[in-house]
Amino acid sequence: MALKATIFKADLTISDIDRNHYQNYTLTLARHPSENDTRMMVRLLAFMRYADEALAFGKGLSSDEEPDLWLKDLTGAIDLWIAVGQPDERWLRKASGRAGRVVVFTYGGRVAEMWWEQNRSSLEKLPKLTVFRLSPESTQALATQAHRMMTLQCTIQDGELMISGLGQLVHVEPFVLMDSGSHG
Repeated sequence: MALKATIFKADLTISDIDRNHYQNYTLTLARHPSENDTRMMVRLLAFMRYADEALAFGKGLSSDEEPDLWLKDLTGAIDLWIAVGQPDERWLRKASGRAGRVVVFTYGGRVAEMWWEQNRSSLEKLPKLTVFRLSPESTQALATQAHRMMTLQCTIQDGELMISGLGQLVHVEPFVLMDSGSHG
């Protein structure tokens, strides 16, 4: 019998001062059986960073054809493709051909650093790619916020995310490894 995804609910209040975007979201996240709390919360962080009514969770780990999150326009064209972790360089090249922008949130300490070192030269050739690295401390703190029913507030200013929930404040400052242009 195949393991089933675990369902999480998140009520988010986003105050993105950088983009002048203030909105409440009620989200349902399916945590894949092979996914841990840290990875799921990094997906949620990516949603917070690029929050939009049309931003949706893709199949991610369940499919090689879909990202972790994506934003499509009214015609179905992909404006934004977001991947979490250390995706394959060929997969990112393919995503760059399909989407207007591609963003990677990499994390995992030394594993993320090795991935970047091994793939940097080929990734720097992709014109639509932005890569953020998250510190192990911030992703571990973020993982402590993972609960089946979450209520989180996120303030974004100068690229930094301050996420509060359960009486704790988690400060996440994504480090830009590569930015192929302004991505909002």
